Amino acid sequence: MTIRGYDEGWRVMGRRTAWWCGRRVMTCVAALCAVAVLPGPAQGQAREQGMAADFPDPYAFADDAQQVEGASNTTEAEQLAPGGTYRSSVQNNEKAYYRLRLDSVSNAYVSATAVPRTGTKVASSDGIKVSFQDSAGRICFSGDADEARFGPTESPRPLTAWASRRVGPDGYACQAAGTYYVVVERTSRADSSPDDWSLELQYVSEPALEKTGPTTAPETWNSASPEPVSGTAKPRRGGTSFNDARALEQGVWKDGIRAGQTLFYRIPVDWAQQLYATAELGAADGDGFLGNALVMSLHNPVRAFVGDARTGYDGTPKKAALEPLPAVAYENRYTPDDRINGMRFAGWYYLAVHLGAEAADKFGDGPIELILSVRVSGAPGTEPAYTGAARPRGVLDVTEGDKDVAASGAGAAGGRDGGDSDATMKLVAAGGIGAGSVLVLALGVWTVVARRRAGGAAAMSGGAVTRGYEPPRAR
Repeated sequence: MTIRGYDEGWRVMGRRTAWWCGRRVMTCVAALCAVAVLPGPAQGQAREQGMAADFPDPYAFADDAQQVEGASNTTEAEQLAPGGTYRSSVQNNEKAYYRLRLDSVSNAYVSATAVPRTGTKVASSDGIKVSFQDSAGRICFSGDADEARFGPTESPRPLTAWASRRVGPDGYACQAAGTYYVVVERTSRADSSPDDWSLELQYVSEPALEKTGPTTAPETWNSASPEPVSGTAKPRRGGTSFNDARALEQGVWKDGIRAGQTLFYRIPVDWAQQLYATAELGAADGDGFLGNALVMSLHNPVRAFVGDARTGYDGTPKKAALEPLPAVAYENRYTPDDRINGMRFAGWYYLAVHLGAEAADKFGDGPIELILSVRVSGAPGTEPAYTGAARPRGVLDVTEGDKDVAASGAGAAGGRDGGDSDATMKLVAAGGIGAGSVLVLALGVWTVVARRRAGGAAAMSGGAVTRGYEPPRAR
């Protein structure tokens, strides 16, 4: 079992109002003015309280997620289907059971992302654990059981843990066809918040190979850190979850991140390719030092934890770099090292970048500049000879379409993200636009709408700018 305390964070609510300006101009004016005249701490408090109720959720759950109830025992457990995504919840210091019907040839992977409510009190040791068990209640020791904890930041944010039932010649238990159970257990200290945590569950099924190959991980691979990717950083806004993670290709990318926020990105990595990534915080006004300020976590296509990198922060630029990772290979699964066995599939790999909530006390509400450097090296290799298709379809491969998406920077859920032009990304700059500027902007929007209406134009279209870029704090 792997026990982790990596810091996946979650977005502070209440930073987007532009998307409904086209329909509710007067509401937009009022909200923009209210936010603009609030001092920094008040703005943060308003976001935490979900001011105006129009701000986006801190974690974007999958649009097609089915609601299931986590049972307190195996008898009442609801069944999950291969390829499905589900919404559920888990209570404080309780276990939630879900049923699976497995064959004797496919590998099964289930991840659980726990999302505490805004303002929830958590301790560093609080977290979730995911495991498989058979119909007799025996834990399946497949080597892929996971526990995630909040760690030293002690700020509420999404935590993702996973487990698997693996079939093969390695002698692990639970390889027979039959009924199995996924158990999601929440562990919290007595003084932590008793509120339920929302859950997102994803069940991925990997088919068997047509022919059994090597059952040991490659002994040698290029473990040298590559040269940093050069070039001008391009703006690309991160998503709020695995579901709307922003696509990246090799290059240097810039964003802005607030205290307590997590930004999600995704990179297509094909068979035989290596991924390398760094995250750098820019300079910010303030005083003090945080030992665990920025954490960048990497997850593979089934959302399994691969590795993380972290850095402290004192207001001067600081960088966190992932340790070198092996090239993607099926045989990587045959080692207990997360950093190696996590690189077992081709597909979308996810970066979750979190800035600890305590940073607001020392360096303000932000945002602080975030620079991501991504390198994908090596030519794509040959896909293993599977007997069928993974479920959901396409989750364990990289297509030309995926590469096009990475080049264009689309979001993972139907292009939810707005454009990345500097004009769009600077349209709404919280903290960078004073109350007077906001009024001028709002009156300008009102004038345009009034003229269009006077000219007999139809109602404004629904093309929404959902995530405009927020310029980082100037030092």
